[in-house]
Amino acid sequence: MTFCDLALDCVTKLQPYVPGKPIDELQREYGLSDIVKLASNENPLGPSPAAIEAVNAASQELTRYPDGNGFSLKTALAEKYKLGVDQITLGNGSNDVLEMIARAFVSPVDEVMFSQYAFAVYPLVTQAIGAQAIIAPAKDYGHDLDMMLSLVTAKTKLIFIANPNNPTGTHLSSTELEQFVKQVPEQTLVVIDEAYVEYGEQLENTIDWLAKYPNLIITRTFSKAYGLAGLRVGYALSNPEVADLLNRIRQPFNVNSLALAAATAAVNDDEYLVKTKHANDAGMAQLLAGFEAMGLTSIPSKGNFVTVDVGKKGDDVFDALLHKGVIVRPVANYGLPRHIRVSIGLKSENQRFLTALAEVLGQ
Repeated sequence: MTFCDLALDCVTKLQPYVPGKPIDELQREYGLSDIVKLASNENPLGPSPAAIEAVNAASQELTRYPDGNGFSLKTALAEKYKLGVDQITLGNGSNDVLEMIARAFVSPVDEVMFSQYAFAVYPLVTQAIGAQAIIAPAKDYGHDLDMMLSLVTAKTKLIFIANPNNPTGTHLSSTELEQFVKQVPEQTLVVIDEAYVEYGEQLENTIDWLAKYPNLIITRTFSKAYGLAGLRVGYALSNPEVADLLNRIRQPFNVNSLALAAATAAVNDDEYLVKTKHANDAGMAQLLAGFEAMGLTSIPSKGNFVTVDVGKKGDDVFDALLHKGVIVRPVANYGLPRHIRVSIGLKSENQRFLTALAEVLGQ
């Protein structure tokens, strides 16, 4: 007998999520010292000064447990979005909240729907609870909402939609997305995962829908545009009854004191967000111009990353770039074997990547 014999089938068949390669790991493996990481969609500007100041102050109280209810952060979010505090669930990153939603509402006899090329966490949480995954074929690398509607059955308990989508960066308009939500049966929960929403033009239109659609849940994070990936803090906005159920299964103290302090300081730092978006727009233009010069085709993206067809096996290009000290993300596991995904970095980092990519491709 092995321990796998004792574990649930749905667990033994899981393939763990593989994060972007850390810089120190590449340093150990290849003996490199000058490394650029453009793999995990992190904010290259670093945290805002307000967040750093808040972390420094909170570090003096590390002997104390964090506020298990996250009162200050919830209050700041409620004021920002004009919602009730009872509509907010905090998580150790938005991944934590996504898993809470699945565990609170989905059983092994239920179905969870998401799109082809969708975020890897959706199939992971679905399989972890033993539910049936319904994968809707993509349209132009993004969500085919008509197809998704046609696949809804009485067993469909939960639908995940990332907007913008990761790893492809595709984006759904507010009009088409609301029409979809409106047509989904009320007993089916719709999760709109907005991890990259701050990089778009409209920030808050979906939040207004919460009053009209009780089965809607919106998830967001401080890991991307707010530059706090290392602290792991995300949240869900929902109907109060949904939030109450999520908070019943939320682990005590799931968001640490430093994360709570940093996020509370960052949530209204609009000047920092403006700088972030400007830097991202400039970096996106730089990468797209570089791809065009190399004759490469990329998927139009509304995130802080772009997925590009490199014309050959993406894993090989990824590995060759590693040897040049550039970390990107292979996406063959998403069904995109000829693509790589690259995060938008600083101007110098973007150029370092483009130069290395041209060398790898023999240009």
